[in-house]
Amino acid sequence: MTRIAAVHGALAPHKHSQQDITDMVAKTCLPDGADRRVLDRLHRSARVDTRHMALSLDRYPELEDFGAVNDAFIAEAVPLGAEAVSAALDEAGLSPRDVDLLMFTSVTGIAAPSIDARLVGRLGLRPDVKRLPIFGLGCVAGAAGIARLHDYLLGHPDDVAVLLSVELCTLTFQRNDSSAANLVASGLFGDGAGALVACGARRGGDGPVVVDSRSRMYPDTEHVMGWDITGSGFRIILDASVPELVRKNLATEVDAFLADHGLTRDDITAWVCHPGGPKVLEAVEDVLELPDGALDVTWRSLAQVGNLSSSSVLHVLRDTLAERRPPAGTAGLVLAMGPGFCSEMVLLRW
Repeated sequence: MTRIAAVHGALAPHKHSQQDITDMVAKTCLPDGADRRVLDRLHRSARVDTRHMALSLDRYPELEDFGAVNDAFIAEAVPLGAEAVSAALDEAGLSPRDVDLLMFTSVTGIAAPSIDARLVGRLGLRPDVKRLPIFGLGCVAGAAGIARLHDYLLGHPDDVAVLLSVELCTLTFQRNDSSAANLVASGLFGDGAGALVACGARRGGDGPVVVDSRSRMYPDTEHVMGWDITGSGFRIILDASVPELVRKNLATEVDAFLADHGLTRDDITAWVCHPGGPKVLEAVEDVLELPDGALDVTWRSLAQVGNLSSSSVLHVLRDTLAERRPPAGTAGLVLAMGPGFCSEMVLLRW
């Protein structure tokens, strides 16, 4: 039994309206004198009102190559990650020296030593803390990270494990790239971090319990989502078929997973869903036949901060626990999808 002791979300320091970000993207991504009506339409349809960004708007045009972008990632990811972990540990009533495993995930920058290594001394973690940096899971990593913490704690029931996600998605926007994928991404993604503290079975506590998890890869979908690594950084691959993949596969996977635990969709009292974008969320609502309002927390997160990649589902989980905690003993489902194409589900008991 793994118990979630605390979840904390942190946001990058520069908050801007969607319109201000659209104007910046028009200047940096479109050719001089280009018609920006497609850009404006794509950004409006993202259903995002505001986003947080790692840098001030005027600095983005100055990022000339991958080196400059990645240097900015490291400089901003370390303090934002430290903020998220410190706050989560405080909320859990634990100290940095209580942490036995620190798992770090990001898909928006790389570092060696990794970001988690740079946090050990800064946070006062023990020198013998186990570290596990993960790259490449993308948006699914928030849910997958919870699942892998659970796997670890099953074998280490006296331990405390922390999942840290830091995603600075706006640093991946490609300058002088007017492709549809880049314009969609520049209207959807924001910057933030999430930290989750989990405790093994022998440590007690009163947070929700992780019951089980399930991972699923969908064949022949590697082309659907991911990065092309270029001299200017991470160029997004984002195929229009993603919502259809959700409609084709998700209900079957959810029903089979729940059935293995004697549950149906009607037994789920909270759906903690990654805010992948309006078309994806509409597909989730439709194919799972969710009741009205089931994804309200997710829709609100999308509007207020955009898609934070792997950090987003941690923000949605935090808000669910804080604002609409379900009845004790009932079931909840954490759900995210990402490159592969794949899905990850985590069954909770409140």
